[in-house]
Amino acid sequence: MADSPTLPHSRLRSSGGSPIVLVIGGGTSGNALTVLLRRAGITVDLVEASPDWKAAAGSGITLQGNALRVLREAGVLDGIEKDGYAAEGVAILAPDGTVLHAHEELRTGGDDLPAHIGMQRPRLQKLLIDQVRASGADIRLGTTATAFQQDGEGVDVTFSDGTSRRYDLVAGADGLHSATREMIGITDKPEPTGMGIWRAPAPRPAGVRRTEMIYGSRCFIAGYCPTGEDTVYAYLVERLRDRSSLDPDTYADEMRALSEGYGGAWEEIRTAFTDPKAVNYTRFDRHLVEGPWHRGRVVLVGDAAHACPPTLAQGAAMSLEDVQVLAELLTSRTEWDNQLLTDYHARRMPRVRMVVDASVQLGQWLLDGVRDADVPGLMGRTMTALKELP
Repeated sequence: MADSPTLPHSRLRSSGGSPIVLVIGGGTSGNALTVLLRRAGITVDLVEASPDWKAAAGSGITLQGNALRVLREAGVLDGIEKDGYAAEGVAILAPDGTVLHAHEELRTGGDDLPAHIGMQRPRLQKLLIDQVRASGADIRLGTTATAFQQDGEGVDVTFSDGTSRRYDLVAGADGLHSATREMIGITDKPEPTGMGIWRAPAPRPAGVRRTEMIYGSRCFIAGYCPTGEDTVYAYLVERLRDRSSLDPDTYADEMRALSEGYGGAWEEIRTAFTDPKAVNYTRFDRHLVEGPWHRGRVVLVGDAAHACPPTLAQGAAMSLEDVQVLAELLTSRTEWDNQLLTDYHARRMPRVRMVVDASVQLGQWLLDGVRDADVPGLMGRTMTALKELP
């Protein structure tokens, strides 16, 4: 394995044949990258550690316009529009449910796309899985990469099932706790920001047609987002707890208790918190690999390279933009060299840093109880910048 990001100058078809890419991780970014590369005629192997590709799909997700722009390229926008919910803006409520402010959102993906669509995460995963399968990629579930051996022309990868294969490029899209990142010697790791979030799906109350959030009272944020004609996903943000003290069998009780006192649609939503297995509790993390995102011919994509609290709902969008930029470079250049991967990092880093820092700052103001923070200004500047193509 190379100890530095240096990738010697080399031709696209290092072995004289069609280029071949290994994508590690079958989540949102890994699936989208696989589809885009296959559409350009590049041979792709995809390995996913879980034997059940849908096992960790989660509850709900907010897809901002710049995420939808990439998902349209991946061929799943029609399914997202059919199964998701294009929300009618965002509203800030008082704890009793009174609307304090409502506004339309900036269309970060362009005027021809909704500002955001909420949908159930398992459905998004299913749409992407179907596209990966239809693309003709070689898919291996329950499989991990265990070793990389690099030279100037390719990467020899050994897998957990004892097999090995040579690749022109390896893309590590294996998430926040990326094994790929560790294997290539990048030591940056996610750090908690001091907040935790409870999430759960629920039936959509009549009249809920937009994302609505309450700031204050028992939680920092109590919100919900429509994810379809009949569903929402609800979330409660609080100060981070010691997870070892939380019994998963009590998760539904915990979330129901935390939502007590919130009025409006919460009075109906909280009654759906009955199955502890449907409730998820995670912490907010800040993660940004400061140096190059590659070592030799192994490059990081998405959460493996960066992640942020969902205060701007831009986590998935940033990962998908990585995919868009990397796929564009790989399919438009005749040589895969160090400059290509350096250019990928250079194009992504300023934009990702802006989103990570803004997302963390919004949460820190809540933790510190800052009452005169310029939240609208920070959000407006950031989202306006994201209207530009990555």
